[in-house]
Amino acid sequence: MYNLDDEFKRLLPKYNFKLKDFQKSVINNVLEHGNTLCIMQTGGGKSIIYCLTGLLLHGITLVISPLTALINEQIDKIKDNGYEAIAFPGNMSPAKQAKLLKQLANKEYNPDFIFVSPEKIGIDGLLEYALLRRNADIKLIAIDEIHCVSQWGISFRPFYDRIPEFITNVFGSYKNVKVLGLTATLNPKERIDICKSFYIEKENIKQQNLMLRHEIRLCVYEFNDEVQKEEKFWNLLAIHKGEKTLVYVYRKYSVRSVEGLCQEAISKGYNACSFHGDMSAEERKEIIERFRNGDVDIVFATNAFGMGIDIKDIRVVIHFMIPESLEQYYQEVGRAARDGNAANAYLLYTNKNIEVKRKYFIDGSFPSEEKLRKVYNDFTNKEIGYKTKNYFADEDIQQCLPYFIEAGLISIECKGFDNLKKLINVQSPTIQSYLDATKTKNFTSTVKKAKVAPKVLAQDVYQGFVDGKVEFSSPLERWIVINILASEISEQQMDGILNAIEEKKRYKHELLDYFVYVIKNVTESKELHQEIGNYLGVDRFGLNRIYKTADDNLVRSKSDVIISDLLYKDGIEYQYEEKLYYGSEGKNTQFMIPDFTVKAANGNTYYWEHIGMLGLGSYDARWLEKRKIYEQYFPGKLIYTYESGNIAMQAAQLIEAKLKDKK
Repeated sequence: MYNLDDEFKRLLPKYNFKLKDFQKSVINNVLEHGNTLCIMQTGGGKSIIYCLTGLLLHGITLVISPLTALINEQIDKIKDNGYEAIAFPGNMSPAKQAKLLKQLANKEYNPDFIFVSPEKIGIDGLLEYALLRRNADIKLIAIDEIHCVSQWGISFRPFYDRIPEFITNVFGSYKNVKVLGLTATLNPKERIDICKSFYIEKENIKQQNLMLRHEIRLCVYEFNDEVQKEEKFWNLLAIHKGEKTLVYVYRKYSVRSVEGLCQEAISKGYNACSFHGDMSAEERKEIIERFRNGDVDIVFATNAFGMGIDIKDIRVVIHFMIPESLEQYYQEVGRAARDGNAANAYLLYTNKNIEVKRKYFIDGSFPSEEKLRKVYNDFTNKEIGYKTKNYFADEDIQQCLPYFIEAGLISIECKGFDNLKKLINVQSPTIQSYLDATKTKNFTSTVKKAKVAPKVLAQDVYQGFVDGKVEFSSPLERWIVINILASEISEQQMDGILNAIEEKKRYKHELLDYFVYVIKNVTESKELHQEIGNYLGVDRFGLNRIYKTADDNLVRSKSDVIISDLLYKDGIEYQYEEKLYYGSEGKNTQFMIPDFTVKAANGNTYYWEHIGMLGLGSYDARWLEKRKIYEQYFPGKLIYTYESGNIAMQAAQLIEAKLKDKK
């Protein structure tokens, strides 16, 4: 068992803070039990968990992350602590990537951390081969924002759905590598999906009870029309002028869009800019840095500005359009107040916005029967057999291909390339036989003429490159090699696809329905936080913890804050609301929950109760019962304070008398 506090200071000295107990529990769980799902609040320090875990496993950590901006930020932090980290593709040329992957495969390059996107592992065969050669050295796979596997896997970024297949291809079995999934929000269905996909046992789910972000005041406004909504929006910007503000819009272009509202804000004198997926990685990185440094006050963004972007002092989040679910909403408001200080989050919506969300954003994200048939016919030319395809050349293909695969119409054979014309300086007899098999050097014709499986051909070329027996005149294309199994879609197969689509639509509509129900019926910030917490599985003891202490814990009352801060100031070790068991061993063992479990300087343990509601009949009865239990099972271990205007003085005197070193 590691002393994680000491290891953290030793291995990551540039991080100037202490590990939280929850972070330690996740790290220990991965080290001791393997595959783990970590659910913790936004801004809770997920990256520290996989960084320290990976270093303690003494191998390479592979991080699968959705956003380039997040990857670049993490790499900078890791390198600052003296470790080697790299992103593929990152901002490097294909030739340099190929060279580095060759060095990686041959153990000439040994990074501590490798960052990749789901799309990268989905199409880059050379990367997969290099990782296969180093699979014994890769000790941890960290999948950041793992909820995307379930939420995005079929409709938005389908390569999320193929991560489990990639792990099997590279490692053969999940027994040969540890998997750590990290997210801030995960509903019960998605939790089941993730655990099934990544072989995570129920007992290895680590959920932070203090997930709720009560430092963010949640405000929900419903309007009759867009005119009223816009008036309120501009009023909010005026109120918060000069504060760092993030506005979610979801539409890139048109009148009420990211670009449209941004231009209007600029015309009104606001220091604003836009952020969306059509911008280059460099443009988005620049905007994030300008926003972080205070050069820009307001960012109008789609949900491309979201997960993992760590800007500490965002004070305002405004949803100009309604999100699709409670999970999405809480993820996005969680961009605010990463420094722990107060922030405001506003949701502005009309009933029309809800219908637009249903029709265009949910239903419109799924292909129609007409579109499915057209894409399939164009894609296959009604021919069966192997083909190479540039997956990213056509958005319609990206949308439809997962359904064709699911229906058994098409299979992905391997990550490959279009032809062998770029192979030069061949010293491998096997590769030379491939080149001699066909004049065209086309991948699929070579497969046919040489009577070799596509995966074998691709692997032989990658192996030849890594072993120095073949070179590329220019980098190989990163295409997928597919096998078309049917010339057209049968009625039965189409029915299956449409039924699958309807099921996914229904699920998304249910998420939106529940979200709408909540915001129409729960308007107070505290209650809204609690409703969200209850939905996300926060236990009842965590729901009312709404006040933050000096040591970054959450407690139930302002008096508890005073006590916690005094204990922390005096360096006295304590646990808040830790179960205390009593009674006989076995089935009759019971527990109660003291407000504070405190370890005095002399080594004695005391149980501190703050009596805050004395005079209420039910409260008085519970307190008398608790005191009897203390007297019977823990004599001399109970200390307590009463609610009053001098609680700080009471607590300080009690600490001085009972808990501090008397020397």
